[in-house]
Amino acid sequence: MIKVMLVDDHQVVRMGLKLLFQDERDIQVVCENGDAESALKALETCKPDVVVMDVRLPGMDGLEACREVRQRFPGVHVVMLTSYLDDAYLAGALRSGASGFVLKTVGGDELLRAIHAASRGEMALDPQSAARLVSQYQSMENKMESQVFRDISPREMDVLGCVIQGMTNKETGKRLNLSDVTVRNYLSNILDKLGLKNRTELATFALMHHYKL
Repeated sequence: MIKVMLVDDHQVVRMGLKLLFQDERDIQVVCENGDAESALKALETCKPDVVVMDVRLPGMDGLEACREVRQRFPGVHVVMLTSYLDDAYLAGALRSGASGFVLKTVGGDELLRAIHAASRGEMALDPQSAARLVSQYQSMENKMESQVFRDISPREMDVLGCVIQGMTNKETGKRLNLSDVTVRNYLSNILDKLGLKNRTELATFALMHHYKL
């Protein structure tokens, strides 16, 4: 049996959640609260396995309350609920130690899935939140990748592009209208800036970091 605490300042929402859970044989609502402060006080007595908590609460907000729950009761897992998807709330929930983040609009099945996952110590997000998190990660990764070559000058990047295509120094010089000596100097500078030893390492490094020709 998964013992659940409900924390939402809207009584109608709490009533709706209890109706959702009443047909679930393995979920029992052991207590409900309208604010974070009273919920934290009740945790020791009702001993839930999972707290289903709104992000926006009067007084202490849900994110701060989630941190308190995880610090004081590490065996209790928290699933955050929200009415709309917000990047700051999603990131804040994950930093606060939440085991789930679910939009109130996605339907009961996703919330039930998140509660079951949280009870097992797993993470669960509804599809929209998961997609937003992936998008955030990809954006962050792209920004990090763009910084890899920040010290490489535009002309050095031209030389790097030729290296990626397997051109010799002579072929690179012909393509870029540079002398062999100048190409070697550019190549040496690139290797020094990136901490690499040779053309092979440079080509591999560039491909690993998604260098685009």
